[in-house]
Amino acid sequence: MKYLKYILPGILLFSLSCTKGYLDVNTDPNNPTEMAEAKLLPNAQKALADNLGFGVDGAGGFSYMLSVYTHQITMREYPDKYGTEGVNLNTAWNNIYTDAIRNCEEIIKSAEESENTIYSGIAKIMNAYAYSQLVDVFGDIPFSESNDYQGGAGFGAPAFDQGKDIYPQLFTLIDEGIADLNNTTAENPNKPGSDDLIYGGNVNAWINAANTIKLKLYNQVRLVQDVSGPVNELLSGGKLIGSTATSFVFPYGTAASPNERSPFFADYYATQRSINISPWFYEIMKGYNMKDINGMTKDFNVFSGIEDPRVPYYFFNQLQPDEGNIEGNQIEYRDGGFSSIVFGSTGPNRDKSHDKSTTVMGIYPAGGRYDDGEGSGGSGVTAGSGTGAAPFRMLTYADRLFIEAELIQAGVVTGGPAAAKDKLKAALNAAIAQVDYVVTKAGTVNQTVPKLAGTDEASDFIDAVVALFESSSADKQMEIILTQKWISNFGGNSVDCYNDYRRTKYPVIFDPNNPEMAPDRFFQPPLTGNIELDQAPLIPVITSRSYPVTLPWSQRELELNKNAPAQKTPASFKVFWMN
Repeated sequence: MKYLKYILPGILLFSLSCTKGYLDVNTDPNNPTEMAEAKLLPNAQKALADNLGFGVDGAGGFSYMLSVYTHQITMREYPDKYGTEGVNLNTAWNNIYTDAIRNCEEIIKSAEESENTIYSGIAKIMNAYAYSQLVDVFGDIPFSESNDYQGGAGFGAPAFDQGKDIYPQLFTLIDEGIADLNNTTAENPNKPGSDDLIYGGNVNAWINAANTIKLKLYNQVRLVQDVSGPVNELLSGGKLIGSTATSFVFPYGTAASPNERSPFFADYYATQRSINISPWFYEIMKGYNMKDINGMTKDFNVFSGIEDPRVPYYFFNQLQPDEGNIEGNQIEYRDGGFSSIVFGSTGPNRDKSHDKSTTVMGIYPAGGRYDDGEGSGGSGVTAGSGTGAAPFRMLTYADRLFIEAELIQAGVVTGGPAAAKDKLKAALNAAIAQVDYVVTKAGTVNQTVPKLAGTDEASDFIDAVVALFESSSADKQMEIILTQKWISNFGGNSVDCYNDYRRTKYPVIFDPNNPEMAPDRFFQPPLTGNIELDQAPLIPVITSRSYPVTLPWSQRELELNKNAPAQKTPASFKVFWMN
């Protein structure tokens, strides 16, 4: 992978760098304090992707817990039952500031001095995006004094700014980045090439991504301010992400040493099976009608009766549908070949070994395997079962279309239900094409993966969702848009899934505190074979914790920063854009 030759020198040079508020050092001609933009850029991009995703080398990124909180995955670790501890965010918080934001600040400083405006433009756009993600999950963060942040080393003490004050400055920062990219009078407009791992120095692609980030941020604040003017200006301008191939994504490679693979694969697919697929997410994609299971009287699945053709791309079942359990593996939840654990479960098999039986992330989000029904042959998946080269999706063409559909449905953009339906259909087609795109980028190991776009299954699915949209109430239509966006984002940026749920309460997610939803929803199958769901005993589910509407601040930051606030209560500390 090309980025490795830049990352290691960049990391080494970063330790010698100097910005405002950093340690003063004597000038040493053998150890320069200034770094070439081309060395810093790939390191900043990788740090952003790694830490917004699932982290690397066992360090959890934001998606590690937010995928649990939005009920796409389940796990036995602290996010289960809505556990939130600031100590668990030390690494991701530190890495975003020191390896992503700080490197971008260095690029901006150096590039503005040398008039390498394309580099400074890219770095400003990346920083605006990084800060927006931090505000969205934490609320108040170091911003105006963030150059004083020292990664918990105790040398800097930046104040925490309020999110409502930061967001307007992010729009300004993006506009400055676009202006830098459009600057044709700079004396030294060096253009990045292979060191730009996201767009290869394509200026137009960066401008389109920047405008799409702005569209996303305006949608994020639409409940607390009138955004119709700037939103319609962006849409009429036409300079937005315009294809799946130009989505804002970070590429991963196949090498294991040094590790180039997606953290989804490298840390949780090829080593241990700590990540499990949420049965709630699985059953929604399967189209199960929840009111027909065990006498349920309420249907929580807006897509009951509509099976999603992406299931075998999303999930790889280590068990064949009719295969008995692997010896030594005790299963909590099973449906055919699908096996998992349940959020908040206190069942007897909750913590039993199931490494060789649990369903794992498939080729779409992790670069793993496509589920062809053959299972793993009883030996379990290994590092050789897939490539791990699936890109991390930060903001895609499908996302852009789902955002537009939401804005139309909310009345921010004119057009009404008919226009929202057309935009939803376009988004669904893009989401299906996105699966094929990721499969192509990931590659396969001893498998032929069928193309999905254009198949009868894909067309029938899209038609069924669109027909359901046409026949639904306005509230249900919004639920359909955001639930499909949630499904499309599986294995991508879980921050945005978390944002959508807190902003709109869609998609409907599993609530272990809801007695109507929890006791009658999940089932304990026998230890061998398969069973009809309505014949299976119930899995007890319980949690006394409330839903965290923001994440706690890094505990290390609070301990070492004298200007940091006291730790928040995540269940009550809201982001400013929440109603």
